[in-house]
Amino acid sequence: MSAAGRLADPAEVRAHLLAAAAAGESITYSELLNQLGHAFSRPKMRALCKVLGAVDRDGAERGEPELAVLVVRQSDGMPGQGWWVDGGASSHNYAGPWEGPLARRLIDNLQRQAFDYWRHRS
Repeated sequence: MSAAGRLADPAEVRAHLLAAAAAGESITYSELLNQLGHAFSRPKMRALCKVLGAVDRDGAERGEPELAVLVVRQSDGMPGQGWWVDGGASSHNYAGPWEGPLARRLIDNLQRQAFDYWRHRS
């Protein structure tokens, strides 16, 4: 499959996220794009974010914890703006700041759920 195809393929993106979850690790946008055959760019990151939403919607239908929360900024290890405004935070009834201890606690909890769930299923 071409690099463009891997970026647009939810199953391909999901496979990389499942590997990260099973390893108990977050993954940066840049790392994930690189694994999919792309250099980091804002347009590629936006395209990836759309696919991350599809991955989480499909997983939610199966009762799985979300995976998009594992994709983080290199600078601070937190999800980017898209996660916060496109339903990630609101789906957990969180309306607080995107940075700081409250945000960190939410992200740590959600990531731990994914790590615990997938560590036993890989």
